[in-house]
This record gives sequence, structure tokens and C-alpha cells, in this order.
Amino acid sequence: PEAPASPRESVALPPEPEPVAEGPCPYLSADAVAEANGQRVGTVRVSDGDPPTCFFHRPDGEEQLRVRVFLGRPEVAVALVDAAAPVGTSNPATRPSGWEGGYETDDSGAVYAISKGETAVIVTTNQRQSVKARTVATDVVGAL
Repeated sequence: PEAPASPRESVALPPEPEPVAEGPCPYLSADAVAEANGQRVGTVRVSDGDPPTCFFHRPDGEEQLRVRVFLGRPEVAVALVDAAAPVGTSNPATRPSGWEGGYETDDSGAVYAISKGETAVIVTTNQRQSVKARTVATDVVGAL
């Protein structure tokens, strides 16, 4: 017999956010991103939604960093984190204190994804050092 599906597998995830407008990120400044990620920020775009996902682009237009903040049902927050940094394959993320998730790196960069209660914070960077994504995630948590 097959094992029953885990609760994580049965949660419907919201669609991936898309940038729809230029504008400041309400919970993270371009200066903080430039300092943490080590690249100048050209434009900042945001998605629909409250809070929006913020997309930070280099001056040449390439996306350098994306921050998705989810506020909603706790099981969806956990499932979004698991989708971004799967528990089975990523390194455990436990910062800031009380938050849990994972982080991993690959040739395209790094992701640091954490949740606590009904909130998830997922940071994707084009830099391969996960500490940069963690720094941004910690800044975002502090601003929420």
C-alpha cells in the first residue's frame, strides 16, 4: 500500500508572483539590497498582492534578488518554504530565532526560505553565497 500523502503535499500553493509595476518595496530598501547582495540596484518592481513580492534588478536589467512574503494560512506558508527549499534536500535554516525553513545554492544563485506561523519569507539571489539571502531575509523579518 502507498503511504498517505503528507499534509505538505495536499496544500494548494498560490501562483508564482509576477512583477506588474515599478515601485519601492514596502519592507526592503534598494540600498539594503545593494549592501547585502553586493550589486547596485537599477530598478525595483513589485507584484500585485499585499504584501507584494519585490523584484530587484541590476542596472543592466537582470534580476539580482527577489523577496516573496506570504501572509496567510500556516500550512501554506510552510508549503511555500518547502517548495522553494525542500526540507529533504536543503540545509536547515533557523535564523532569525523562531523561524524555520531551508537554504540551498546552485549555479544560478541561492535561496533562503523560512516561515513562522502564517508568514513565509523567501529570498532568491543571483549570488551563490547563501549568507547574502539570509541577511536579506533577516532584514525583511525585522521590517514586518
